[in-house]
Amino acid sequence: MAKTFALVLGVVMLLIGILGYVMNPSGGLLLGIFAVDAPHNLIHVVTGIAGLAAAFMGWARLFCQAFGVIYLLVGVLGFVATNSAGMLLGIMHNNMADNLLHLVIGGAAAFVGFVADKAPVAARM
Repeated sequence: MAKTFALVLGVVMLLIGILGYVMNPSGGLLLGIFAVDAPHNLIHVVTGIAGLAAAFMGWARLFCQAFGVIYLLVGVLGFVATNSAGMLLGIMHNNMADNLLHLVIGGAAAFVGFVADKAPVAARM
C-alpha cells in the first residue's frame, strides 16, 4: 500500500509543481484555490521526485511516515505561522485551502506509513 501511495503522490505532486510554474510563474492562485509561488512549486516538485524515488527504491513506507509528519506539521503551522501577507514562515505563500489540503494529505500519508502496512493481511482484505 505504501508503494502505491508514494507512487501516486509522487506523480501528483510533480505535476502540481510543474502546473504551478506553468499557470502561475509569478505566483497567485493555482486552480483558483491554492496560493502558490516559486518556492511552493519547487517544494511540490522535490516532494514529487522524492515520492517517485521512494516508490521505486523500496523506501515508500519511510517516505510516507516522513511526508506525513512533515505535512501535518506544515498544515498546523499554516494556521499559526502565516503572516498578514499570506507567507508561511516568511518562505512561501499559503492560504486556508493549502492548510486543509496539507492536513488531509499528511494525515493520509501518516496513516499509510504508520498504520496501514502494519495491519494483518486478513484485516486489509
